[in-house]
Amino acid sequence: MSDMVPFRLLISRQEALKTILSSVQALERSERVSIEESLGRVLAEGIVADRDVPPFDRAAMDGYAVKAEDTYGASDQNPRTLKITAVLNAGESIDTTMNKGECIRIATGCQIPRGADAVVMAEFTEEKRGKMSVYRAVHPGANISQRGEDMRKGESILKEGQLLTPAKVGVLAALGRRDVLVYEKPRVAIIPTGTEICEVGSELAEGQVYDVNSYTLASVLLENGALVTKSSIVPDSLDQLKSAVTRFLEHDLIVFSGGSSVGERDLLVKVVEESGKVLFHGVQIKPGKPTLFGVVKGKPVFGMPGYPTSCLSNAYIFLVPAIRKIARLPPKEPSTIRARMGKRIVSASGREQFLPVKLVEGKAYPVFKMSGDITSMARADGYIILPTNLDVIEEGEEVTVIMYE
Repeated sequence: MSDMVPFRLLISRQEALKTILSSVQALERSERVSIEESLGRVLAEGIVADRDVPPFDRAAMDGYAVKAEDTYGASDQNPRTLKITAVLNAGESIDTTMNKGECIRIATGCQIPRGADAVVMAEFTEEKRGKMSVYRAVHPGANISQRGEDMRKGESILKEGQLLTPAKVGVLAALGRRDVLVYEKPRVAIIPTGTEICEVGSELAEGQVYDVNSYTLASVLLENGALVTKSSIVPDSLDQLKSAVTRFLEHDLIVFSGGSSVGERDLLVKVVEESGKVLFHGVQIKPGKPTLFGVVKGKPVFGMPGYPTSCLSNAYIFLVPAIRKIARLPPKEPSTIRARMGKRIVSASGREQFLPVKLVEGKAYPVFKMSGDITSMARADGYIILPTNLDVIEEGEEVTVIMYE
């Protein structure tokens, strides 16, 4: 007699996502990291400027530091001539006061000398025998970046919860910060299951295939801000699956690959039910119907389909939103492209279907083989969603392609 237990009532993708996102919580743990390691991390503190940036008035371009009034009336026909008393290169300053009728050649970024209140662009000058002729008048403050123009001491610059982009890392550097408080990355355990899979690099036994899912899942998780621990392969044993859950409960999320389908040896449902609560088992999508999600002792647990295409497709659909919420990362909005179908598609699955496609000269061609064929995803540029009630997409019909990134 078979021990197969049928799927419970299939839920929609939208309902599954809502259940997942309402069951996972953003991390509260934080850590201090160097700014070299801070890119892509989420601030766990607000940043208030503890100094003015720039810390002094500085030249905004190459030219000559002058007293603006010495240039008044200057023109091509009637230049003003000033005596050059010094030359300042980048990073240099001078501890003297510039007097009326004098100027100092100055490089971009140099501190404005005392007594000067403007910079004349080099393009409007001519230098000869220690003197500079200026052909265009400037006003006080011209071509000068004022002290504190970028950031004022006491000003709130970055807010807690913001994602550190290259520009924001630059802000930290401009303030002289060597490190910053960020939220920790979520720790995720990936547990491959089943006697039919084999560790990559080992010799395959008869009837075995390599463990693809641990590597595709890890790649998706790493791309979306997680730290990943990969378990060794766990056999289809109720006790060993329970032991695996217990062993990884210190992680923030547990992801099983395989063991979620309806079969005599598919024990993951029992494990989650006996240790916690199954929130759903079975989603009205193709591929990826046998997806399980539950909570064990406060920790979310995913049961991903064993077939590589189903597993990876579901990782993009369900796992990415979940891990990004836990990591406090902003939701990922994939880019889309409008294209025309390169061939006629008939969908009779009765489920929402995610169809991998390749783009060729503005046309979308299906590349899906079978759920077990990872090349269905590797050869695809993106995917189109076929709604539950859609039977046919005609060749040449316009579709939205959601790009894999």
